Amino acid sequence: MRELRLYEALNEALAEELRRDERVFLLGEDIGLFGGTFRVTEGLMAEFGSRRVRDTPIAEAGIIGLAIGAAMAGLRPVPELMTMNFAIVAMDQIINHAAKSRYKFGGQMNLPLTIRAAGGGGTQKGAQHSHSIESWFVNSPGIRVVIPSTPRDAKGLLKTAIRNDDVVLFVEHEMLYSVKGPVPEEEYLIPFGVADIKRPGSDVTIVAWSKMASEALRAAEELSKEGIEAEVIDPRTLDPFDWEALFTSVARTRRCVIAEEGWRNVGVGAEIAARVQETLFYELLAPVQRVAAVDVPTPYAKNLELAALPHAGDIVRAALKITT
Repeated sequence: MRELRLYEALNEALAEELRRDERVFLLGEDIGLFGGTFRVTEGLMAEFGSRRVRDTPIAEAGIIGLAIGAAMAGLRPVPELMTMNFAIVAMDQIINHAAKSRYKFGGQMNLPLTIRAAGGGGTQKGAQHSHSIESWFVNSPGIRVVIPSTPRDAKGLLKTAIRNDDVVLFVEHEMLYSVKGPVPEEEYLIPFGVADIKRPGSDVTIVAWSKMASEALRAAEELSKEGIEAEVIDPRTLDPFDWEALFTSVARTRRCVIAEEGWRNVGVGAEIAARVQETLFYELLAPVQRVAAVDVPTPYAKNLELAALPHAGDIVRAALKITT
């Protein structure tokens, strides 16, 4: 095991897949000569050349459109959207073309396309650059939504994504890029649809992903001081979702808190809460609790941004509400 930052783990994954399969190529804004806004593609153009690590104009619809055509032709493109909000510019390409192509062609073709995008708030980038909109894509059939919280998960899941024959949206939280964690030296893959229990517990299940998984772990430590042992489950992929792991945990703890950074209204947490209540209504000792961002555009001012986004303290309060 080595200690790597999350961006370093992603860089390793990309390099290994570029070496393994000559059909893999990267494209995006400033990913080549500059090495990527978050250093994820640093040094890759020097090793693999401008043909396989391609700088593009600022034209997200064009980037995704080119990648769709390349995937249809048998390549394995990995386009980068510099921030998640730029996916909105390419929504027609992503939702109407990428997500639906295998269905429209009756499964006669694959579309091995992995779209990397940096998302999340907390960096004072204002309302137009602080999106946690993974729910928009979970709502669209045909897209796998992958959203890691640790360097180990990020590397293993990205390698799986690039080898997958489906369209994959790979979401990286901007505030996690510098987080360090253990990463195996040997090659490994992490399958989609397999949740990870980040912390075992017996009193309440907290399901959280991306940066909120880290906040959930902090909340669990605070709860333990009150004699409450929280189990933290990180789904790692929102589509496919590991319902079995979640239901098994909640059936044991009989309480559930869902924490996401996206907006509360029609968020991923709403679907999870509905399914938990539908499946485990008679096992639950208390209503499912939801922690999410306030339904406002993310403020620029630091104090207001902190107030709008969820944190460990919000998870603690939600858990205490149903355990005391």
